[in-house]
Amino acid sequence: MTSVDYDTLIPNNVDLASDRRLQRALEAWQPKFIRWWKALGPQAFQDREVYLRTAVSVSQEGWANFGYVKMPEYRWGIFLADPVPDRKVSFGDHAGDPAWQEVPGEYRADLRRLVVVQGDTEPASVEQQRALCMTAPSLYDLRNLFQVNVEEARHLWAMVYLLHRYFGRDGRDEADELLLRHSGDEDNPRILGAFNEETPDWLSFFFFTYFTDRDGKFQLASLKESAFDPLARTCEFMLKEEAHHMFVGASGISRVIQRTVELMKAHDTEEIAPYGGIEVATLQRYLNFHYSVSLDLFGAETSTNAANYFAAGLKGRFHEAERNDDHHLKEDLYEVPQLDGDQVTSQQVPALSALNEALRDDYIADCSKGVERWNRILAEVGLQLVLPHVGFNRKVGAFAGQPVTPDGRVVDRAEWERSLRESWLPTDSDKAHVLSLMSPIYDPRRIAGWIAPPATGIHAKPVEYEYVLV
Repeated sequence: MTSVDYDTLIPNNVDLASDRRLQRALEAWQPKFIRWWKALGPQAFQDREVYLRTAVSVSQEGWANFGYVKMPEYRWGIFLADPVPDRKVSFGDHAGDPAWQEVPGEYRADLRRLVVVQGDTEPASVEQQRALCMTAPSLYDLRNLFQVNVEEARHLWAMVYLLHRYFGRDGRDEADELLLRHSGDEDNPRILGAFNEETPDWLSFFFFTYFTDRDGKFQLASLKESAFDPLARTCEFMLKEEAHHMFVGASGISRVIQRTVELMKAHDTEEIAPYGGIEVATLQRYLNFHYSVSLDLFGAETSTNAANYFAAGLKGRFHEAERNDDHHLKEDLYEVPQLDGDQVTSQQVPALSALNEALRDDYIADCSKGVERWNRILAEVGLQLVLPHVGFNRKVGAFAGQPVTPDGRVVDRAEWERSLRESWLPTDSDKAHVLSLMSPIYDPRRIAGWIAPPATGIHAKPVEYEYVLV
């Protein structure tokens, strides 16, 4: 087991003390990070103690230590999973070669780009969620929000370490840029579209952490297969923390649905907005938006870049080692959807070029499991939620801007645009109603009326525990 050094300014298990130049560079970057955190991190509660989880080792038993801490004093650090002895590259043209401990010159630009794009998503989500602390439905939820925030910031640290350690001056410049781009900034936005969207309310937050953080799971799992061993080990540890973010989303939506069902049964109607609830039709429209935006994060259905990354060993597939093929894919085909006139059809293309679509398909299958769980709750009232068609509301790929309905039909553009505004995506009325419910609850014995309480608390604490000392 690799220990974590807590005696330095930057907790780490990468022996930072032995590289004084790197340590000084990261210590010089830290004040910039703290300034960013205080300016664009959580809008309030920066001086309050929060019951947070902090890594104490990378082992299964010791990677989380719970206690009160003020967020600006959180022990952000650099943690890599323990190395696999004699690890070999498992896919692509370098399959069977020893994993790389340094960046090969011919792949330097591509690897740096992959690290930068992943790194850019981490502070972006913190920026998107910074105002939510002002409307938390409970102290339990407020604490979960802050846990997500500090861990996304730690994931930023993980990518910044790689940039500083392995990419020289270019990497240091890119690390600085990660703090200069801002979510939704017209002049200097975040790289990926989903991370420039607003997260104005807790319903959006729960869907974001279910769908968009789930994209993060699949991207990190693909990078975990990388031949570049420091990147692979970094992503493996990040996945431990990412699981909690998805839990926040999945359980949050379950609790909203549970309360919706309770109100429907109590008042014998689907129209529960007058009673302070969120109707199933509104939930469906929010789902449609966050799911379709997250689908775009996987890129176009076919991609030369994705094929090159795989062949070079830079980025594998989800659960690469478990796949029953030759891990080269040079002769394989894969079916991708396409638009043929006014019909959605499919075609077979070389599997290497369809890696984005294959990863998206894995993601869709994973998303559907949560929807099935939500529908078991909704079965009490005879309703259900559905994932819209993969072509609906897309901005990237073959379906970008195309008039595809949630059930996969191609319709007249005027009809599509009208229905998009009025039926398929959150309406102005939906947004206004949801925002009207967003009143903060800071009493540990209470919870907002639009969401059910959680089944259990955090780290064996009761639900009504003072998770944030307000």
